[in-house]
Amino acid sequence: MADPTGSTEVEELRRRLALLEERQAPPRRHRVRSAFAVLLVLLAAVLTPLSVVAAWTRAEVGDTDRYVATMAPLAEDPAIRAAVTDRVTAEVMKYLPVDTLLEQVAPADRPLLDKALGALGSTLTNGLTGFVHGQVEKVVDSDAFATVWVTVNRNAHAAVDRLLTGEGGGAVEVQGDTVTLDLAPLIDQVKSRLVAQGLGVASKIPEVHTDYVLVQSDAIPKARTAFRLLDLAGFWLPVLTVLIAAGGVLLAGRRRRALVTAALLVAGGAALLGLGLAVGRAFYLDRLPAGVSQGAAAAVFDALVHYLRTTVRAVVALGVLVALGAWLTGAGRWAGTVRRLWAAGFGAVRTTAARAGLRLGPVGRFVHRYKAWLGWTGVAAAALVLVFWSYPTGMVVFWTGFALLGGLAVLELLDERPGERPGEAAAP
Repeated sequence: MADPTGSTEVEELRRRLALLEERQAPPRRHRVRSAFAVLLVLLAAVLTPLSVVAAWTRAEVGDTDRYVATMAPLAEDPAIRAAVTDRVTAEVMKYLPVDTLLEQVAPADRPLLDKALGALGSTLTNGLTGFVHGQVEKVVDSDAFATVWVTVNRNAHAAVDRLLTGEGGGAVEVQGDTVTLDLAPLIDQVKSRLVAQGLGVASKIPEVHTDYVLVQSDAIPKARTAFRLLDLAGFWLPVLTVLIAAGGVLLAGRRRRALVTAALLVAGGAALLGLGLAVGRAFYLDRLPAGVSQGAAAAVFDALVHYLRTTVRAVVALGVLVALGAWLTGAGRWAGTVRRLWAAGFGAVRTTAARAGLRLGPVGRFVHRYKAWLGWTGVAAAALVLVFWSYPTGMVVFWTGFALLGGLAVLELLDERPGERPGEAAAP
């Protein structure tokens, strides 16, 4: 005969097992929330490169000082100086052929000079070209060139804007796929120097507007519309990206894990943009016309994207730090091990200090009581530094994180736990 008691116990166990499985199974609405969380996090990662480019475009277009700071170092670049010297020399020589020197010779001596020019014309032309090149080189190597370069770029800080809109005029012209800079002020200084060196005929050179190519690419017309949209979204797109990432984290069931994932994906998106800049640089230089200086073109490209690369590094560093912080405060086994080692290390330091006669007293009790609040205050302060820093670089992010870590270390060092006797650290 079957035991009714045993049958009842089996049924009860089955009922409890089914109830436990039902509790462990995620409800449908949780699965929907998780799906939306994943979608938002991925969208934030995709929008990150666009947000960085939009912020860079807005800053380069709207901030004159920033644009000048971007372009000013090019005045010291050897490749830029050499390219400008060659360009100005060629333009000046158009108005200084050897025949113009006859005007400086007495009429009685001109037949003899004409005969000499027939045999030495090319030599004299080369000599005159070398002389002009040397004078131009002295102007370019002087402080006057740096002043002219900064002045021209300050007056023409709308170069990127004209690159985006296609509008010309002023010291910067955009024609089709080329952005050029007018070097007329520099040629005026060269003319004055040539006259001062005894070449009086240089005073008759008319006002010359010559163009120095800043950027040349057949992709400019195609990218103009996209960059105009990014320029308009320069402020709101980064804000929207942050809000989307935050929404994805808040919707997730495991928010800490979602925060780690979102931070790493955002950092990865910025890193992909940095990789794209490196590939784009090589592609751009390979497709330059034969007459364009590779060194000068590379210097201009690097200057224009300098702050873009800086922003990329800052976003990558911030993403890694946020992910690391979220992971270390989680419940994982390795994270717990790191926290225990951290606490044990500072506990040993407190023990050594107490044996040496150092007493924390009320300070240690206050820190222990409000340690969490003090720690989050430090995190908030670090976040405010990054928010209100005009253009944070990767090093700014790193040192801000380092300062926050130092503050947390001080809190851990001053934390005197209840029951911890002087000279004996409590177990973490």
